[in-house]
Amino acid sequence: MLRVGTEGVYPPYSFHDPKQGGQLAGYDVDVARAVAERLGVEVEFVETPWDAMFAALEADRFDIVANEVTISEERKQKYDLSEPYSISQGVIVTRKDDNSINSVADLKGKRSAQNPTSNWAEIARNAGAEVVSVNGFSEAITVLNDGRVDAVINDSITVLAYQAEHPDAPLKVTTIPDERGEQAFAARKDSGLLPELNTALDELRADGTLTKISEKYLDVDLSKAGPTSTWQLIGDNLWPLARAAIEKTIPLTIISFVIGLAIALVVALARLSSNVAVAGLARFYISIIRGTPLLVQLFIVFYALPQIGVKIDPFLAAVIAFSLNVGGYAAEIIRSAILSIPKGQWEAAETIGLDYVGALRRIILPQATRVAVPPLSNTLISLVKDTSLASTILVTELFRTAQNVAAPTFEFFALYGTAALYYWIICLVLSFAQNRYERRLERYVAR
Repeated sequence: MLRVGTEGVYPPYSFHDPKQGGQLAGYDVDVARAVAERLGVEVEFVETPWDAMFAALEADRFDIVANEVTISEERKQKYDLSEPYSISQGVIVTRKDDNSINSVADLKGKRSAQNPTSNWAEIARNAGAEVVSVNGFSEAITVLNDGRVDAVINDSITVLAYQAEHPDAPLKVTTIPDERGEQAFAARKDSGLLPELNTALDELRADGTLTKISEKYLDVDLSKAGPTSTWQLIGDNLWPLARAAIEKTIPLTIISFVIGLAIALVVALARLSSNVAVAGLARFYISIIRGTPLLVQLFIVFYALPQIGVKIDPFLAAVIAFSLNVGGYAAEIIRSAILSIPKGQWEAAETIGLDYVGALRRIILPQATRVAVPPLSNTLISLVKDTSLASTILVTELFRTAQNVAAPTFEFFALYGTAALYYWIICLVLSFAQNRYERRLERYVAR
């Protein structure tokens, strides 16, 4: 099995083609498939954001990167790079009515939209431009068209492919004379994969396969089907987005919340313990969870732990990170709810012969539940939206599915708006369930 890391949102190299039913396609994708076929192995594509691509490679989430990796001296020192299988020319893209940028030198003091870890971003920085961070070319060209940045630097093939799809786009393209890039597969240092990869690439080059793949994706004169209307695009993707919500977003939310509540109850009771060491550990856990970003927690579980030998499946890693996060926040909610119960209730429990556990289970927690339900429901609703962060650790949930469709079509408003609608519907259902449960609990309150 050859595991290949790729973005899936970077046309024409790696994207979900709406003309092929949303299947993963692109120049790099097809080259990787052809290489795997020559090697006589199956290929598995692992879609990964570019910012996390090399971290995932080093964490052994896949074997090679196929995502227009430009050969550079810095990358040669850190990774095994195959022989080049494509060559590109660097270009500067500006709005057609902007005559202030005609060379790299003119970028000084300008704003350039770039993926911050790309070699194009490095060119912009070296020229004195302010780099505005975006996830990829699709977002970069969108903010350029919106007038929020002055320029975008990328390779000519990507830009020409965009112009072929959007011939009326008011853009000006300026070639960077000395900026030609060679693209290659990247593998971990001393992986032992280079001889086989290079042999396969040589064979594909010799028999014309690379040329055929290039003509399929990179020939801007290729005849194309007419554009799909926005409403048709939304209609075609209603079910794929719903399926992502049903299969990933909702299960991830439910499992993480249930486990998180169990953790929260234990931590809350530990926080109330008279044992100084136990209470101190609980306070430390809550402090760590509440004092660090959820995204950092996700990255530690998924990308950092493999470096000490602990490798976890993407969905399970998301469950662990979200559960621990919910546990930290919900613990304080449960603790506050328990403390809100009058001390007389504890004394009454002792009077009727209940021990600490019995008093908690039969008297204190049932009353505390009524107090805790509203803030815990807010935590659950926040968790629904937070699951979108799982896309950064290779979980193809609702938001990532919307990204996959939006990237090649540039219909960001339509697709992200549809995804937002699904999130809203899920949250509405949860709010309705919360209100019903609160009314049910109110029946047991003395008036």
